[in-house]
Amino acid sequence: MFRNQLIYRLSTMALAMSPFLLPGTASADTFELRTYTTNEGKLESLNARFRDHTVRLFKKHGIESVGYWVPTDKEKSKNTLIYVIKHKSRDAAQASWKAFRSDPEWQKVAKESQEDGRILAKRPESVYMEATDYSPTWENGTADDDDVFELRIYKAAERKLGKLDARFRDHTIRLFNKHGMKSVAYWHPTDEPDSKDNLIYIIKHDSRDAAKKSWQTFIADPEWKKAAEESGVGRLAKRPAATYMKATDYSAIR
Repeated sequence: MFRNQLIYRLSTMALAMSPFLLPGTASADTFELRTYTTNEGKLESLNARFRDHTVRLFKKHGIESVGYWVPTDKEKSKNTLIYVIKHKSRDAAQASWKAFRSDPEWQKVAKESQEDGRILAKRPESVYMEATDYSPTWENGTADDDDVFELRIYKAAERKLGKLDARFRDHTIRLFNKHGMKSVAYWHPTDEPDSKDNLIYIIKHDSRDAAKKSWQTFIADPEWKKAAEESGVGRLAKRPAATYMKATDYSAIR
């Protein structure tokens, strides 16, 4: 186990020394946001399976691992894994998943990892996405134990997604950076109805306390208030969904 963790930590160091690209400029790329919920006491077994086998087998079958996170919420931190992977296209995703699931090595790993009980409590949740035209190129920097990522999902009012995108493109990302929030990536779901009005993004904070302070200063910023008022976005269709997360030790993005 120590050897496998060491290998992943060395890989992470290599990634930190060169840009880890989220190629939003490649229009064919398809991203997939997946959420796994485990049975009680099985999250570490799931993490071990990803660390020791799944990430490598994903790569074998053309699936690129982008990032893996565990929520910090008291309950979800015990049973939830959230991750993002990348495919060359939607058709490639279908072919890769088919090849992965039929791989004898994966079937053996899946069977052996569940000999003392089923790992997943329910079917995984999956959202296919495409990067927005303003999604940045992410480069790993120095990571420490206090770092926290935030997954946010916005549902715009009817026919207002374009205006919401314009506000992020022209103002929000720059103001996030001003207030200490680092943009990781921005996506739109590709399937209806969510493709019509949803924006999904991940930002990084230096800590949970830093996140709270950053949001307070961002919301109070006169420049943000002016941009929000003039954007034409109005009120979102519902309150944004936010999930704070910690990167796993085998996550490419850290």
